[in-house]
Amino acid sequence: MEAEESEKEAAEQEPLERRDREQETEEEQEESEETAGGAKKRVVPGIVYLGHIPPRFRPLHVRNLLSAYGEVGRIFFQLEVGFVRRKKKSAAASATGGKKRVKYSKDYTEGWVEFRDKRVAKRVATSLHNTPMGARRRSPFRYDLWNLKYLHRFTWSHLSEHLAFECQVRRQRLSAEVAQAKCETDFYLRSVERGKQRFLAADRDSTRPDRSWAFAQHPTEQELRAWKAARPGVRERTLLVNVQDQARSNRGLLAKIFGAAPPSESMEEPPLVRGP
Repeated sequence: MEAEESEKEAAEQEPLERRDREQETEEEQEESEETAGGAKKRVVPGIVYLGHIPPRFRPLHVRNLLSAYGEVGRIFFQLEVGFVRRKKKSAAASATGGKKRVKYSKDYTEGWVEFRDKRVAKRVATSLHNTPMGARRRSPFRYDLWNLKYLHRFTWSHLSEHLAFECQVRRQRLSAEVAQAKCETDFYLRSVERGKQRFLAADRDSTRPDRSWAFAQHPTEQELRAWKAARPGVRERTLLVNVQDQARSNRGLLAKIFGAAPPSESMEEPPLVRGP
């Protein structure tokens, strides 16, 4: 599996490397044609892309470090996203327990550096790539590596257009989200108003029955007894039990009169016949 994944990665990287080599050969041919024509060399600026910017790394540091290799023109660093910055700020505040106010510095995610001569930009990108940023031991960027790439046929106007396009897209997305939130709020308010109107209309309707008194009361014990007595067969069973009790009392009285022993409880109690 690992061999297959490595083969896939190599197959994906081959077209990119081939395209970079083709662009380099085309630019070298153009330069050789200019020199062979005997015309005066035209200095074309080149742009190098910075893929990694460590914390507290500023454009001034880039200018100081790269000016030793050639003349540096414009520099642009892209700020990190707002929610990431707020998250880092809250994490730094929670680390101190909220007792001490932490001064949080803005960080950047990527950058672009313009050199006056594109040949210098190529040389810097190839020689400094994957090398330590700080040469001195006490440098705070000693353990960070340069991540440089020369952008073929890329001008500063392309970067300006790209940034303007991203800003416009961000504004459109924000306006769409605001419009959607406003639409949802209006729908909620309309629903609340409609519910209020229905409630008030129901209160004003005199023909509508009052449901506040439409409840079921649990029957009392007297009502339960009357209901049980009204059931079919209950009255007959009650009369039979009363007659048996009266006969039991009469047997004892007759036994006393005639001097006979009263029958046992098992003998004198006939089996009761229960109805269905």
